[in-house]
Amino acid sequence: MTLIKENFMVTNASSGSPAVNPQLYRTLSISTILQAEKQDRFLQLGELNQLTTFLNSGSKRLDIASVIAQNANLIVAKAADRIFVGGSSISYLERPQAAVTISEEEQNQSKQTKELTGNVQVNLLDNLKSLFSSGESAPTGFKPINVVRYGPNRMKKSLRDLDWFLRYLTYAIVAGDPNILSVNIQGLRELIENACSSAATLVALKEMKRTALSIFVEDAESREIVNNYFNVILSGFTSPGLTDQLRKRASLDVQGLRLPRVYSQAGVPVQKFAMKPGLSAVEKVDVIKACYRQVFERDISKAYSLSISNLESQLKIGQISTKEFIRALGKSELYRKEFYEPFVNSRVVELGCRHFLGRGLSSLEEFQKYFSILSTKGLSGLVDSFINSNEYSDYFGEETVPYLRGFGVEAQECRNWGVQIKLFNYSAPFKKTPQFITLFSDYKDTLPDQHPYGKGNDPLEIQFGAIFPSNTKNSYSRPAPFGKDSRRILVRKGPGIYNQLSNPAARATTTGLSGIKIFDSSSKDISKSSVLKAVYLRVFGRLIYEKEKASFAALEDKFLSGNISVKELIRQLSKSDIFRSLYWNPLYICKAIEYIHNRLLGRPTYGRREINKYFNIAYKEGYYKVIDSIIDSREYSEVFNDKIVPYERYNTPAGVSLRSLG
Repeated sequence: MTLIKENFMVTNASSGSPAVNPQLYRTLSISTILQAEKQDRFLQLGELNQLTTFLNSGSKRLDIASVIAQNANLIVAKAADRIFVGGSSISYLERPQAAVTISEEEQNQSKQTKELTGNVQVNLLDNLKSLFSSGESAPTGFKPINVVRYGPNRMKKSLRDLDWFLRYLTYAIVAGDPNILSVNIQGLRELIENACSSAATLVALKEMKRTALSIFVEDAESREIVNNYFNVILSGFTSPGLTDQLRKRASLDVQGLRLPRVYSQAGVPVQKFAMKPGLSAVEKVDVIKACYRQVFERDISKAYSLSISNLESQLKIGQISTKEFIRALGKSELYRKEFYEPFVNSRVVELGCRHFLGRGLSSLEEFQKYFSILSTKGLSGLVDSFINSNEYSDYFGEETVPYLRGFGVEAQECRNWGVQIKLFNYSAPFKKTPQFITLFSDYKDTLPDQHPYGKGNDPLEIQFGAIFPSNTKNSYSRPAPFGKDSRRILVRKGPGIYNQLSNPAARATTTGLSGIKIFDSSSKDISKSSVLKAVYLRVFGRLIYEKEKASFAALEDKFLSGNISVKELIRQLSKSDIFRSLYWNPLYICKAIEYIHNRLLGRPTYGRREINKYFNIAYKEGYYKVIDSIIDSREYSEVFNDKIVPYERYNTPAGVSLRSLG
């Protein structure tokens, strides 16, 4: 992640964090194995039996998904029949479906199955009769929708949405993970209500469930599976939308305090252990082992055949709380030997924050506070400062064992996310070098002029992004880009006096360029049609298609007849929808500016200052003004004037090599 201050587009340092998306699936095998791994144990007999059942049911789940997929057209048609009147609704389903595979024997065994015709020529009265005959009352606000009034575009979207629900049902059944449905569906009701009718959607989903169940009329096991997964859909759809999860903190310098609930709901749940009255002896042992894993990062009774028996006994009989047990572990000789003596004080603070608060440090100020406590009061004082804090009481109280509060549990601060992920790794105690303090110090120093993203090499090459002096450096966590004044070797021919550093007036000089042909519309040796072709290649990066070319017919006529210049032709092409679809719409703004700048001026942007200028124009005045500012610039006029097609002006040896076949 990158720290972006409130002042426009300023990046000070990178925390080295990866891009993270919510995991929208979670199979039983993944959840079971991760849970056992977190508790540092083998899979238990009950978990193995669950996995056996899950794996043995794989063929059954695949068969169910296959049958539903084959009958998808039918299921969606019956659902559409229920909510649409006055036309053939199924004709608006764009995706071609497989043929219906219900056998004659199944059709004869169920009256419902006999009615699975997919014929949508029904009227309003028939729809209402069908609704009440299913044994379910219509939800409040439901009214059948007229196909003609609804319109073809909205019909296509509605049929697509019904098909989407059914597809995700099959995904969940194949994965054996209802979480796929709950995470993706919860909160859709408000969204659909704004576009269509949530009551109609609910009626359609219930009809899809009824139709799907009728297909498996003779297979009780399959019916139960399908019924359970459809119930997840209905429950998720009727539930209110997910709210953000807030992070409780008293500090005034925190960031990223909101976590979308979809992330925490989709993540692997963190098992929390608490020593409560009435626990069995086995459960109390599990709580004690969880304390060891959190404080010592391993189960010391298993790894080293060690235990603190007197403290364990006091905890089991209730003489001390879990909080005091954790405090005693932090002040023990074993903790001192493992996490204090081998490390410098900075790293001791980082590890202590992980062990007792379940997170990494938040800021330089917080680090300085705990570092001062460790320096003046020693390890005992540091442990007390963590455990006596309001944060510890808010999250863990007297009974709960501290746990890692990482991604999926609560919101993460983007400025230290990367190093916190490293702190949570199993290998963290083996790394002696402090990481948070190093990162926080970087935030105090502004980096040299740079592109605000990327880890490529030189932006003058085919790749774009920041420049880094050495490929052996970790450019994610320790960026060290060049500034705009960095010197590069450019492939040219001719006297060195023509370089722009020693002679800025030589900017328009074309001699010395290697392998570059200049297309000048005023030259008698080059035809207007050749110049036009060169303009298309330069602006779009490829020859345009005949259909695209037809939209530029009038513009071509003006150019070929001499009514507009090369410069004006390039301006109009750059403002076209085709150019925008290539270099503006699919890209984020900084990347788009780099591409457009290179296409129109023949060189990449020099650095942050130039990027910021065009970004500001795009933000305040829009896309067309960005194009005008580049083409109307002094540099464009000096290099290309009104007659020359822009060409690639900066070629480095590596760039030439990348373009060569041999």
